[in-house]
Order: sequence, then C-alpha cells, then structure tokens
Amino acid sequence: MAPPKFMGLSGRPLSLAVSTVATTGFLLFGYDQGVMSGIITAPAFNNVFTATKDNPEMQGFVTAIYEIGCLIGAMSILAVGDLLGRRRAIITGAIIMLLGVIIQVTAMPGATPLAQLIVGRVVMGVGNGINTSTIPTYQAECSKTSNRGLLICIEGGVIAFGTLIAYWIDYGASYGPDDLVWRFPIAFQVIFALGLSIPMLYLPESPRWLLSHERVDEADRVIAALRGYEVDSEETTMERTLIVDSLRASGGHGQKSTPFKVLFTNGKTQHFRRMLLGAGSQLMQQVGGCNAVIYFFPVLFEKSIGETHQMSLLLGGVNMIVYSIFATVSWFVIERVGRRRLFLYGTIGQMLSMVLVFACLIPGTKSAARGAAVGLFTYIASFGATWLPLPWLYPAEVNPIRTRGKANAISTCSNWMFNFLIVMVTPIMVDKIGWGTYLFFATMNACFIPIIYFFFPETARRSLEEIDIIFAKGHVENMSYVKAAKELPHLEPHEIESYAVQYGLIDAADGGVARRRTRDVEGASTEKKRDRSDSDDNGTVSVSGNSAVVDERGVESGFGDGLNTRRDI
Repeated sequence: MAPPKFMGLSGRPLSLAVSTVATTGFLLFGYDQGVMSGIITAPAFNNVFTATKDNPEMQGFVTAIYEIGCLIGAMSILAVGDLLGRRRAIITGAIIMLLGVIIQVTAMPGATPLAQLIVGRVVMGVGNGINTSTIPTYQAECSKTSNRGLLICIEGGVIAFGTLIAYWIDYGASYGPDDLVWRFPIAFQVIFALGLSIPMLYLPESPRWLLSHERVDEADRVIAALRGYEVDSEETTMERTLIVDSLRASGGHGQKSTPFKVLFTNGKTQHFRRMLLGAGSQLMQQVGGCNAVIYFFPVLFEKSIGETHQMSLLLGGVNMIVYSIFATVSWFVIERVGRRRLFLYGTIGQMLSMVLVFACLIPGTKSAARGAAVGLFTYIASFGATWLPLPWLYPAEVNPIRTRGKANAISTCSNWMFNFLIVMVTPIMVDKIGWGTYLFFATMNACFIPIIYFFFPETARRSLEEIDIIFAKGHVENMSYVKAAKELPHLEPHEIESYAVQYGLIDAADGGVARRRTRDVEGASTEKKRDRSDSDDNGTVSVSGNSAVVDERGVESGFGDGLNTRRDI
C-alpha cells in the first residue's frame, strides 16, 4: 500500500511543501516590518496623509498601530487557537491580511484617508499576529525532531529577507508616480498572503493537534504522508505513540484542559520561571533597539546623519542586504555555539554598535556622523546573526510540554507589546533627544548581559526531557539553573528515565508503564490493523476495546506520550 498524499505529495516533498509555506508566512512578516520605513516620510505619502508630514509623533503612531493589531491576533490564538486548529488559523490569518491590504490601498484623498489607513494596518496586524503565533507551532508539529530547531532558525532568518524585499521595493517605487510610491509597496503583500493561504487549503492539519482532539485515524494518515510510511505500518504507530516526546521546539502539546493558573506555578517543573525566560527573550529583543533600526533606518539617516531621502532609502537597502547575509549565520552555528553564547555575543555587539552611533553623533559634524552609519550597519549585523531568530526558538525549547502552547503565545504577546512601544517612541526620541536615543539602547543592551549570564541556561543539543531535568535538578539541589545545565551530562534516551525518577518528575511506576509501552508498540500496531474497522464516527480508534484518549499522566514534564494505547492483558 502506497503512502497517503496531500497536494499529490508524500514523504520529503510534502515536508518541503509544509516548510516552504511556513517560510512564506515569515517572509510576509519580515516584509511588513520594513515596508513602512521607506514610505512614511515620502512626499507622495505625506501629501495624501497630511497629518504625517513633519510630525514624528503621527509617523510613529501610524507605524506602531500595526503592532496593536498583531497583539490582538496573538491574543486571539491564545484564547481559541487550540479549538480552531493550526491549518484553519493560518488560512484565517492570511485572509484577514488580504482584507487589511485592500483597506489600506483604497484610501483616497479628500475623504478620511488616515483613518482608513490606520484601520487597514490594525486589520493587517491581526492577521499577522495570528500567523506568527501559529506558523512556528504548525511547522514544529509537522517536522522531525532532528531538524526542528534549525527550521525555526531559518524562519527567523527569513524575516530579514522579507525586510530586504520591502526596502528595495520602496526604493524602486520612489522613482514612480505618486500613487505608485506608496500604494504598490503595500499592495505587494498580496503576493505573499496568497502564497500562504492557497497552499494551506490542500496541506494537512498538524498530527499533534489531531491527536489532542482524539482524531486518531486522521493523525495516522497525516503522519504516514509526512514521513512516507504506510498508514498501517509499525513506524506510523510508533510515531503516533511517541509524538508528544518528539515536540522539541515551538509546538506545545495543545491540551485544551491546561488552565492559565498552571503558568504561574514553580516547583520541580518551574513553569513560571520558564515562561518568564521565554517572554523575557522577546522583550529584550525589542527593547534592545532592533525595530528602531529596522522600521526607521531611512528616517534615522535623514534626521540623525543628514542624508537625502533617496540616499537614505539606498543606504537602507544596502543595510538590509547586510542584515539578510548575517541572518543566515545562526543556521550554521546554533547548535555548535549554543544559545547562551549567541545571546551574549549578540548583546555585546549591539551595545558596542549603539555606543559607536551616539559617540559619533555628539560632535554634530557631517564627517563624524558617517561613523554613526557604520554603527547602524554593525548593529544590524549583530542582531541578524543572534537576536533575530533566538527569541523565536528559546521559548519553544525552555517551556515544558504542558504549558508550552500558552507560554509561547504569551511570549509572542510580549514581542508585539514592546514592539509597539519602541516603534511608537523612536521617532519622538530622535526628534527630542537626538544622540541620546542611541545611548538609551546601548544602556539597555548593557543591562541584558548580567541577566543572560546568570539566569539563562543552555539548551543546545538537549532534548525536551533533558531540559525538564535541568530545572528539576536546580530546584531539588537548590542551585543555579545555569549551573545545573552545565553539570548535567548529555543523557542517552535510556538514562533520561532514571534521572526523571531521581528528581521526582515521574515515579517508578510510571517508568515501568513507559517501558511496557515501548515493548508493546509492535503488538499495538498489529491490533490497530485488526481494530481499525471498529473506529467510531468521531475517528477514535479502539485498541483492544479501549478508546484512544488523551492521557495526562507523565505529560506535564514531557514524559509519556499523551495517548493511551494500553492493551488489556
């Protein structure tokens, strides 16, 4: 029997299609980040939206209101994402973004164009907030454990390429007629939104989401299609029974019953601490000044360094080339160098770059200001290689399986809240305090160094189960979690269970069940073939008379498969 197919694909081609569509979503995310930077001060744009002309407060508001929409979208996924499903959420987000584009580009002079633009940007943001909260989860839940971290880093890097495209389209459109200057760059987002929504109509739902909703037959079909297995094969059965343990990156186990209050507990699992680490990484990404540079690079060149609008756009495009090149660095070093050191290296690079910028702006001369331009280039290089992808990866790894879905959504909300704050105040800061803006960001980055050094444990080359053991070890032995990560040796799969029992994450009885479950996989596969005809109308497979149901035993700390496949003996 051949593997099932989606879009006429199965195995590696289907997995590649899933990754391509997910990447398209983050390409659109990056494009949205950069598109306003080249048109917000363009005369053709200011003539239509007159309130933005020579008004840094309104320029900041028009640019930043998009982040409020993103926050609303992320919060909606926090509330209903598990009910809606990954596939339908992504399609919904893309359609909302299309609607937002149409609202923006149809704004006409003489009516209320600014209000229409603001509404359009909020609507566009809602769609993007939905997608940025869902796409990493969808890709993680459809990917193999071995490449999940790399794929999330690639997603983060692709943000830079989207911003690069936006800058150069802004630059090219600046030479066209007035309407082309701003309408075309905004309308171009339709290409990405269609490239995201149409393929998703034919791609599979996440197998993990299907299993969490007890739709086992459908999940088996998706697993078989993604891996190139037969539906009734032993490999399909084994992946189904172990699928929760395979969630190493930003998926989350998706149980609807996980209450919010669990996020604020500690103990051996340290839910609250781990949520703060993930959300803190997103906060530091924004307060470190990244979007002050990405959104307003041409504005910074015009106001702080004194270049013309056209030259500022050109230099912005060159800066984005540097950004994109360095964004690929993490793809090759993320496992070799580790998360902690990349965080620290990036923070030091950003701090020194901002010191260079403000120091060169103090004299107020043209020649000294060129040194500030160098600082902006080195800043974006440091950010692209480190802080761009890491805050999307780290929360997915550091949060335990029980709270990962909600904790990741909170991290995303943190990103958009502080994104809004920084984008809103940056043009005002540049206008009022000049070089002091860059001194502020340099100081913020300096503050991050001790926080990262003392509180962020290393997660590179660790399985989810090992990360759980790191926090349990730190709690039980009353030591720093950074030290616990250094002291804990890299564990083989057969060693993880004994450490989990030692630190109280599971008890010995649960360990015995896990061992019996592994021995029973082959037998369960045989029985599954025999009992498939007994499936009920909801797609739940009966295994020796017991319905396949979500089993929370051992799932909180990442142990156990979340699925009851026990047989009556």
